[in-house]
Amino acid sequence: MVRPRVFPHNKQILKRIKNTVSPVESEKYIINRNPRNLEFLRIAAKPKGYHLDTPFSKECNYWHKLVVTPSAKFVTAQLVHHQNGPVIEASTKEWAIKKQLYKTSDLSAYTNLAKVFAQRCLESGIHEMSTKPYSGTKIEKFMEILQENGLNLNESPEINSKPDPNINRYQGRKMTPIDWKDIVEHH
Repeated sequence: MVRPRVFPHNKQILKRIKNTVSPVESEKYIINRNPRNLEFLRIAAKPKGYHLDTPFSKECNYWHKLVVTPSAKFVTAQLVHHQNGPVIEASTKEWAIKKQLYKTSDLSAYTNLAKVFAQRCLESGIHEMSTKPYSGTKIEKFMEILQENGLNLNESPEINSKPDPNINRYQGRKMTPIDWKDIVEHH
């Protein structure tokens, strides 16, 4: 016989749980302590790199990027965060995947790796990522299976929250450009 789960009866513990779960009536906002919450809401700024860099030297205009690394024997797929490095990884080196495959670098390895990688991404709550164009039939099939399993291979653009510099912040309407010649002539 399975006994039902017993919750704590200590009044201090119950009071502490109640205070942490429900917001106070005077508070209007709840603070989300997820560090990547702004990225999921598309409010956080994507890193643009340094303005003196050429666009080809260090392009980092993503929050999450897919990196597929094929080698002679194995294939590795990683989801890389721009700041924290690899977040999710799946490889045919893993024993659970390798024992199900006949060969660890053929087309069936790419398709099965894509299914496992997509499942791990969706379970962690990441459903869109940036990719660079890959060539090759195996990797194209890999990308196709990722899309079939619900991943979006293009990140949504960030929401631009920068105000328009032509709007007067006090009156809320567009300012007319100042003609300095008229001002100088009158004085």
